[in-house]
Amino acid sequence: MNGPPIVFDRKLLTRRRTRARGNLSDFLLRHVADDLLDRLATVQRRFDVAADIGTTSPCLSDALVGSGRVDHVVRLAPVPEAEGGGFGLALGDEEILPFAQASLDLAVSALSLQFVNDLPGVLAQVRRALRPDGLFLAAMLGGETLHELAESFALAESEMTGGASPRVAPFVEVRTAGALLQRAGFALPVVDQDRVTVRYADPLALMRDLRAMGATNALEERSRRPLRRDVLIRAASAYAERFADPDGRIRATFDVISLSGWAPHQSQQKPLRPGSATARLADVLGTTERSAGEKPGG
Repeated sequence: MNGPPIVFDRKLLTRRRTRARGNLSDFLLRHVADDLLDRLATVQRRFDVAADIGTTSPCLSDALVGSGRVDHVVRLAPVPEAEGGGFGLALGDEEILPFAQASLDLAVSALSLQFVNDLPGVLAQVRRALRPDGLFLAAMLGGETLHELAESFALAESEMTGGASPRVAPFVEVRTAGALLQRAGFALPVVDQDRVTVRYADPLALMRDLRAMGATNALEERSRRPLRRDVLIRAASAYAERFADPDGRIRATFDVISLSGWAPHQSQQKPLRPGSATARLADVLGTTERSAGEKPGG
């Protein structure tokens, strides 16, 4: 039986995250972590055990500890690092979660799940690790993230080499993310998208930031040949031509998809059975009900 397609070179991704750790650019990660904490603040309950899954910096775990809403936080880190203050640390891969069944009350993840090869499988593992009525909150890049960079490189390579190699990861769409939550068995799933537009002095500044995020090309099907200088120069030129503001600064799109879902529990709200309504819609709207096919005024 074949497994999921291998889209990302996970070993390479880990090496790049390790390299970026000492010079991490985490402005986007902190933005997302703040948003996740705001979403958690709307839930009026306290959590015993929480796991931070795959987030590349401790900022989200630190925020959970500082919120006072969680008694115990375990951070599943993709690369080795020093022990954090106030939370436990486990070294592991978010594609193979080490948590026992029904061992967590809360699972969170920030900007990590877009790089897993088997997102449905990871979501199913998270659902399994949650206790009944446990909460899952995550944010991942999706939609048209970095479409400007992808288009610019595709144009440059087609002009300079007659072809194009994949350089920007494929990203999940909002509807697909919602369907995957339902498929994994989450109750009350909610998915939405927030577009963050970041402006840079030039395309090379964007590429330096991606390198400092540990988020450069780790696609399994990437070209193994070094990037030609003329292709890089043409891609930067195309980017500036197509995606620059009047002041000369260029735009980079990051579409952040936020997911939330609950492990099913009998206390949760459930949809009414078909035919169980106790009031007619026409009465609520103050109109006259007509049968299908009947013309108005008939």
